[in-house]
Amino acid sequence: MNRRSFVSHLATAIFATCAGPALGAATSRPRRLLLRSSWQTVNIGDIGHTPGMLALLEKHLPEVEVRLWPSDVSHGVEDMLRRRFPKLVIVKDAEAIKAAFAECDFLLHGSGPSLVAEKHVEKWRKETGKPYGVEGITFSSSNPDSIKLLSGAAFVYFRDSVSLQFAQDHGCTCPIMEFGPDGAFGVDLRHEEAATTFLKANGLEEGKFLCVIPRLRFTPYWRIKNQPFDAQKHARNEAMKEHDHAPLRDAIVAVARQTDMRLLVCPEDSSQMEIGKEMLVDKLPDDVRSKVVWRETYWLTDEALSTYVRSAGLFGNEMHSPIMCIGNGIPAIVCRWAEQTSKGIMWQDIGLGEWLFDFDNEEAIRGLVPAVLALAKDPAAAKLKALKARAVVHEKQLAMAQTTLRAIPSVS
Repeated sequence: MNRRSFVSHLATAIFATCAGPALGAATSRPRRLLLRSSWQTVNIGDIGHTPGMLALLEKHLPEVEVRLWPSDVSHGVEDMLRRRFPKLVIVKDAEAIKAAFAECDFLLHGSGPSLVAEKHVEKWRKETGKPYGVEGITFSSSNPDSIKLLSGAAFVYFRDSVSLQFAQDHGCTCPIMEFGPDGAFGVDLRHEEAATTFLKANGLEEGKFLCVIPRLRFTPYWRIKNQPFDAQKHARNEAMKEHDHAPLRDAIVAVARQTDMRLLVCPEDSSQMEIGKEMLVDKLPDDVRSKVVWRETYWLTDEALSTYVRSAGLFGNEMHSPIMCIGNGIPAIVCRWAEQTSKGIMWQDIGLGEWLFDFDNEEAIRGLVPAVLALAKDPAAAKLKALKARAVVHEKQLAMAQTTLRAIPSVS
């Protein structure tokens, strides 16, 4: 072999030796995460938990393969998710779930009003011994088994500081416990055609209307799901519905009479079209009603968000429409009460305490109309406030994603 051939062969051998592990790594399987989420479809906010979390995982953990284990993706929700995440694997039947337990490296419990799928997290822990984590929940259970399960997680992020303090006070010893935003802050779904068609048909111009969300103290699931009638909750709703919607009407009247803004009364869950008409629209003065549009039909998260981002802002008695607004830089004012748990406190946690109104406090209620008017009269300043809060959310989301990535075991 001449000198030139020898050098050539040597270089090839050295390259193969150095490149071998890298090539091997490139062909190894990705790490796999099983997302337990999608609790129900009668509420665009509950729907929003999942696409929000999926969008964040896509953005911050693109190298991780994600499978979704849902409770409910009916009523067009599965199609909506697949349009946005065409490669998403959804595991629904027993065989697919069994395969996911065998093939996935980590279980992530998504956002919710509690550790919703506690039994499934426990099943994962017992059957696989693999790590798990929780992101964006409210928590108020003193059950020792629940505390023990959270303590065994790689991390737990609570969507409000009250829940974090509760877990700490009740002996939760998870190594990483912090405030972490609700997954719905990450929703980026869109249905532009439906939104623009609706706005045009109702004379609503981009940036020149506010959205208003009604809500009863308790969601009347007996009307929208196959659940038994709850006389006690119904009585509480009836007793408080005027109290809880009169301030919204006052704000609508003030905006309609003092600004050029129009108003859209729209639902977050599928029971609220009727509530919006009964408690808001039908009780307005005639001169105000001409500036108010009533959304008569339910919608999915993509159309709702495409409408919200065209508005100047939102206010009302719900939580997740405001969450999705702030996640997209749109101002949002939250009205809350004790029956909604501590989740509303997240507005203080992200720097929006001035836009949080406790309707169990009569003095606090008086601040709603001035706050809504300020938003309507100076939408640019309100926008800056929303963007500042969104920056806080983004910082926390990044930290959560980094923690999640570190917690997923490496694979060969």
